[in-house]
Amino acid sequence: MTRHLKDTERWKKIVQLFGDVSVTVLADLVADEFIFGEIARVSREAPVLILKHRERTVVPGGGGNAVMNLASLGVNVLPVGVVGDDEVGSLLLERLHEKKIPTSGIERVKHHTTTTKSRILAGMSHTSRQQVVRLDREPEPLDELHPVLLNLVNAAREYASASDAFLISDYGYGAATPRLLNFIKSNRCLADKPVTLDSRYRMLDYEGVTAATPNEPEVEEALGIKIGHDNQKLFCAGERLMQEMALESLVITRGRHGVVAFEKDAPPLVLPIHGSDQVVDVTGAGDTVIATFTAALAAGADTASATRLANFAGGIVVMKRGTATVSNQELLAAIDQYSATTSS
Repeated sequence: MTRHLKDTERWKKIVQLFGDVSVTVLADLVADEFIFGEIARVSREAPVLILKHRERTVVPGGGGNAVMNLASLGVNVLPVGVVGDDEVGSLLLERLHEKKIPTSGIERVKHHTTTTKSRILAGMSHTSRQQVVRLDREPEPLDELHPVLLNLVNAAREYASASDAFLISDYGYGAATPRLLNFIKSNRCLADKPVTLDSRYRMLDYEGVTAATPNEPEVEEALGIKIGHDNQKLFCAGERLMQEMALESLVITRGRHGVVAFEKDAPPLVLPIHGSDQVVDVTGAGDTVIATFTAALAAGADTASATRLANFAGGIVVMKRGTATVSNQELLAAIDQYSATTSS
């Protein structure tokens, strides 16, 4: 058996183990709302389109999308977070229940608005839908002394003790913070487990994280640099993050340019995007990447194998419209496609 076949068989075995692992997710939960209207005419009041309402869907976004991706991959996922006592909060919980995802770790906060990103899409009958505007409803982040946060700490500790990995999805809304992580890990419930991080604004503030999956703009902002198309700057930035955060592994996503993975005592692993580089929609692609990467680590994969699988998943999801997930079957099919393509 060639090295190539050994690799693909190993990757498939890792994916097949997803059903045996559990991952706790400390997440900023977001409701992604998609409202579709059929173009009727141009308004007389202003040079804007008038749309006839045709359809509305609400799906988990933000950290909720990472949760949904883990469930779609077959992982036993245990989310911890907050939603408001509003309609979209109820709809978000309904979507999780439909996937048989437990929600006892999710707190409903009175007088709190569920973070909602509403995308208005327009089109004619039987034509593709184009996003014309997005409206975000963002509550004030939860105060760090809010009593509900103690419940999150307790739930995360309980779940983590029975989990194989711990994922933090920090979108800046207060349910996933460096301070909360410090409280959670203080009883050593995260000892000897992969702790993965996706933090939009404060990656360097986290301690005790073993792996992170930022995109290139997030790396540039965190380090105050500009990478551009300079691979040497990219490699130096990756090594610097590895050292400053004391990481065991790091995956930097680069959109249609693929990913670069870093691991202690190993050269950077550069992978082109899986499939076409003519992406359809990047919404939530980072959530898919960290979900797959974390699932693979939880199943015992090394950094290189976990990165390969995350890259496959990212390449699949960017060819779907809206907030989407990747299934266990799709991931296995992508491995088979890679095997057939590279061995021919």
